[in-house]
Amino acid sequence: MMTIWGRLTSINVAKAVWTAQELGLKFERIDVGGPYGGLDKPEYVAMNPNSKIPTLDDDGYILWESNSIVRYLAATYGAGTLWPTDPRERGLSDRWLDWQATEFGPALTPAFWGLIRQTEAQRNPQAIADSIARTNRLLGVLEGVMADGRQYVAGDRFTMGDIAVGCAVDRWFLMPVERPETPALAQWYERVSGRPSAQGVLKQKLA
Repeated sequence: MMTIWGRLTSINVAKAVWTAQELGLKFERIDVGGPYGGLDKPEYVAMNPNSKIPTLDDDGYILWESNSIVRYLAATYGAGTLWPTDPRERGLSDRWLDWQATEFGPALTPAFWGLIRQTEAQRNPQAIADSIARTNRLLGVLEGVMADGRQYVAGDRFTMGDIAVGCAVDRWFLMPVERPETPALAQWYERVSGRPSAQGVLKQKLA
């Protein structure tokens, strides 16, 4: 039995759920975190001492950290598809998980919190402006990569890299911010968000 713990409005939970759905896996998702609470319950802390989401329970194998979950599911159940078997192709896919976690995610977060989760009185306008500028610059990096005609971030096949980046770009495209024109990236986004496995994960109300 596979269980994914976490609310779907979390970008990190969305990555795990999209991966599982892309692989056609049967799983149960349990809402915890945010308005659902539960992260400080002893039974949850026993699984994830960070008290964060998501947490994966794959028949007793417990794993946390969203990109680690994506990699584990892809390697275990998607070798040759989400998890490229060629080391070089896999490297091209894998780097985008790190890019999302270390570059795009941290750039986006201050604007997301300020505009979506904070009241106007709580907002730091300069932090939001800086976040928007940083994220749009990184959007340009991704646009430059996609503009070479490739279909997906690692080449011509949909891989785990598209899931990590797709969830982050989805959030940015739904936010009320000024964005540069990115035609190649927009085409890629429509391509990945239109996949059956992305339904119910992407293009959801931000919270």
